[in-house]
Amino acid sequence: MLRIERLSKSFSRDGAPVVAVQDVTLDIPKGQMVGIIGRSGAGKSTLLRLLNRLAEPSAGRISHDGENVTALSGRELRAWRARCAMIFQQFNLVGRLDVMTNVMLGGLFRAGTVASLLKRFTEENRIEAIHALMRLDLVDQALQRADTLSGGQQQRVAIARALAQRPSIILADEPIASLDPRNAARVMEALRQINQDDGITVICNLHTLDTARTYCDRIVAMAQGRVVFDGAPSALTTARLHEIYGVDGIEEQIDETITSTSVPPRVAIAVNA
Repeated sequence: MLRIERLSKSFSRDGAPVVAVQDVTLDIPKGQMVGIIGRSGAGKSTLLRLLNRLAEPSAGRISHDGENVTALSGRELRAWRARCAMIFQQFNLVGRLDVMTNVMLGGLFRAGTVASLLKRFTEENRIEAIHALMRLDLVDQALQRADTLSGGQQQRVAIARALAQRPSIILADEPIASLDPRNAARVMEALRQINQDDGITVICNLHTLDTARTYCDRIVAMAQGRVVFDGAPSALTTARLHEIYGVDGIEEQIDETITSTSVPPRVAIAVNA
């Protein structure tokens, strides 16, 4: 269980106080796939960065299976970041390195400081990377430079790298924002299958409401740093959106529909093989 209790983040911008996340409380059971939606600036990305401890909370507490995540430091904090893998909108791959090496970088935390600095990969690292690439249908690109791949392929490499971390949780920050509808659907399908097959909790910031409804077990809507809806996708109707946000046209501002005709066949992902 991931527990978020009264979590807040504020900072100063041009001398004025800004509250990015305000008093957020959520319980996320193991194995759930959660979509977080909201306008730009609603606090979605800040919330994920707080969960991964890439940003420090101003108040509140994060715990996972009874461990106080907000109190972690040093190696314990690095271990948490390995278990709570982050996938970014802009992929964050090392473009000059091949795909295989990028994926193996995900497992370096377990190798120790010297091996990590020298990028010394073991046979286990290589086997694990090949397995992850097989799951994401990227074995043919294993020796290709990462910066020569399409955007959709690069994002799937980032997912494979996250798998190499052996995570309990995957945080995906707008993972499909820069992709065309077909590749967006393929990336979301991959995340959903990993969630279902491995029981990994997935928390995904999305700018597409239809995508959240299609792939997620639960939707959390944010506005001005606060949670304004938390429930089943079927409960988040257009009428409810108008009620929550209080303006017309909100669905156009946070929804770009992926139609059924744009969704490709399911990505071939093995079951823990």
